[in-house]
Amino acid sequence: MMNGSPTHFTPLQRGLHWLMALAILSMLFIGVGMVSTVTPRYLTLVSIHKPLGLFILVLGLVRLAVRLRYGAPPLPASMPEPMKLAAKASHWVFYALMIMLPLIGWGMLSAAAYPVVVLGVPLPAILPPSDGLHAALWAAHKTLALSFFALIVIHVAAALMHALIRKDGVFEAMAGRR
Repeated sequence: MMNGSPTHFTPLQRGLHWLMALAILSMLFIGVGMVSTVTPRYLTLVSIHKPLGLFILVLGLVRLAVRLRYGAPPLPASMPEPMKLAAKASHWVFYALMIMLPLIGWGMLSAAAYPVVVLGVPLPAILPPSDGLHAALWAAHKTLALSFFALIVIHVAAALMHALIRKDGVFEAMAGRR
């Protein structure tokens, strides 16, 4: 953990946050487009979705390691305890989803015996072929993705509340402004 009480996340943490925000929002919209079309665009969206998911998995693992190494700035003393608990819990749920969703997607493809190829390199299956497992993982992937989207909406609303209403420095800790 970090020494002292920093008021901002490190530049690396901020960079990872914003890069992942872009990647995750892109992934969610690509996923929605993918499951709602039967046009030839489906294959294009799938060809983007798979490597982007693995990119998010790698970034999520890096981000978790960086968070464990550097910690986070303390929340303002004026912030009510239930809000602090919600903030801390939601961030750990974000980490879990950033890692679990790509793994579930990879497992789902493995269970369906679909190859996962990234930059021309076939990745190993992480689960055995199974129609039942594929169906269960597909349902879990969809439910968790929709939950992730809902959590993002709440996160953005909370960020705006801190920036525009509470003006307590929480937004600036990630935005990098003083």
